Amino acid sequence: MSTIAPRRGLSVAVVLVGIFISSLDLFIVNIAFPNLLHSFRPSSLSALSWVLSAYAITFAALVIPAGWWADQSGRKRAFLSGLALFTVASAACAAAPSLGVLVAARVVQAIGGALMLPSSLGLLLPLFPTEKRGAALGLWSAMSGAAAAAGPPIGGLLVQIDWRWVFLVNIPIGVIAVLIGWRVLPEIREEGRTAPDILGALVIAATVAAIVAAIVQGQSWGWGGARILGLIGLGVLGVAFSGWRAFRHPAPVIEPAILRIRAVALADLATMFVLSGFGAMVLATTFFLTGVWHHSILLTGMEIAPGPLAAGLFGLPGGLLAVRYGPRVVGLAGSVVFAAGGIWWAVATGSNPDYAFGVLPGAIIAGIGLGILLPSLSAAATLPLPPERFATGTGLMTMCRQVGLALGIAVVTAVLDVRRDVSAFHTGWLFMAACGLAGGLTLFAGGAKRRPVAEHADSRAFAEPALMRPHGFEKG
Repeated sequence: MSTIAPRRGLSVAVVLVGIFISSLDLFIVNIAFPNLLHSFRPSSLSALSWVLSAYAITFAALVIPAGWWADQSGRKRAFLSGLALFTVASAACAAAPSLGVLVAARVVQAIGGALMLPSSLGLLLPLFPTEKRGAALGLWSAMSGAAAAAGPPIGGLLVQIDWRWVFLVNIPIGVIAVLIGWRVLPEIREEGRTAPDILGALVIAATVAAIVAAIVQGQSWGWGGARILGLIGLGVLGVAFSGWRAFRHPAPVIEPAILRIRAVALADLATMFVLSGFGAMVLATTFFLTGVWHHSILLTGMEIAPGPLAAGLFGLPGGLLAVRYGPRVVGLAGSVVFAAGGIWWAVATGSNPDYAFGVLPGAIIAGIGLGILLPSLSAAATLPLPPERFATGTGLMTMCRQVGLALGIAVVTAVLDVRRDVSAFHTGWLFMAACGLAGGLTLFAGGAKRRPVAEHADSRAFAEPALMRPHGFEKG
């Protein structure tokens, strides 16, 4: 028994490190974007945008199939494969001699990230006893907040040397985490399932890719253009086929029983709303500081950091509160605080720089709200599920995050393309507040209490509970 606690502690640490570096990369790359534009001249801005878009589209497309595969084939295998792939792809990004190579390496990075994220929560939750899973959810959310806080200032410092350091920083951390994780992480898998639905997984990946690509590229390609309408059409057909397939395959990628759980379905929808607000917040605040107040990239990174830092600090308390008082009440409270941050910015900011009164209070308020809200969304989207569906449920929630993020960025981009005066940024922040409140109210509608899964599941989908076998802790 004496070796169980240290191994468990190392397992938790490895999972959290994986979450941190994958989240950190998102924020660092955003900060490095102007330097990439300078390095890959004469590439156009629209061509360079694929450094971000290719990652977002690939990640969103694969995260549901990745979570489903992790539940079936082993979460340790999925997580470490993703972490190793992410690390190797980071090296390829750093060494990229051309924009095409960089975009291709970002696609591989996204595949690694998609394998890591759903399996990370699927590994983390079983490492905690049931009564302490609020702490696990809080830690999971807090690491994303900490990465968001660290990303802008770290990225701002690294790009002063060379943008390639943005990717090089992942390599030693990833290598050490893979080596330790191989020894200490328990393997958790579902035994005895029927043959997996490979076709269904491919269709879901293509469907989500088409929808996210349409959202991401809608502004630059034209919302009424043939390419966007074609992608939307493919997305609609994919959704219809996936729904039909789910009721006919014995082991579908998304089991209908999961979406029949009211709390889970509404939590996923609430996640989409909230992340739309988050995407609007990040884009509007960054463009406001650099475009209206003309602050440098490094200074902007420092000024943005207090918000994500507050979210990271409140993530663990938010997770504990969500489990103790219920995610719907705690999540609604967090959404109100998050919305208040957006309203503060819309009221208190102007063309004259006043960071201490205008931007800083709103950043802290919004960060506190997110810290409280995000664990509630994760709790409502995963804890009502049986343990053997944790990674699948996390994948579905993460896909909703990515779609919401893309929607929020698309809306604010459309507003700022019309005009970039102060009132346009106020509109973006009010949109952020509206999305936050919509998410909180949707989560609140999920039901007064979480009932056992058996009460929700249809007799076919969860009729034969699979055995989850965590390997690695049995003998200490």
